[in-house]
Amino acid sequence: MPIMDQIAEPIRNKNVVAVIAFRQSNIYATDAVPGERPTRIVATDPRGRFHKVGHHAGNPSGTYEDDSLEYWQAITEAVAPAGAILVFGHGGGKANASHHWVSYVEKHRPDISAKLVADVRIDIDHIDERQLLRLAQRYFGEAPHRDGHA
Repeated sequence: MPIMDQIAEPIRNKNVVAVIAFRQSNIYATDAVPGERPTRIVATDPRGRFHKVGHHAGNPSGTYEDDSLEYWQAITEAVAPAGAILVFGHGGGKANASHHWVSYVEKHRPDISAKLVADVRIDIDHIDERQLLRLAQRYFGEAPHRDGHA
């Protein structure tokens, strides 16, 4: 089985939660068991700036520059097999990676945009995997796992 098919299979036609930040995004099927590895997308940093929000290097106004299109495309391809997509992001305003990704798919991938159910703000830096999956399951109206983990 090709690698992309192996990556897509665990989320094919399922409800998923995509936790999107500027450096890395994690994608979980909502029926995942805590400890099960998410699909992880890591942003590249070819200019050595590693996504500084208010940098001045090459940008005299110091305003935010959009992350690389390759990163948004990689996230988009990773969630494409999903049936429905819930997005969690932590930022607000210009620093909100999930908002930038949602804008990208609305403009470039209406097929993926149609699968978006919400872009929710949570403190993704201070929530564990168990809590994250529980929130996503509640959002989709799914029963939590009965294995004591979620």
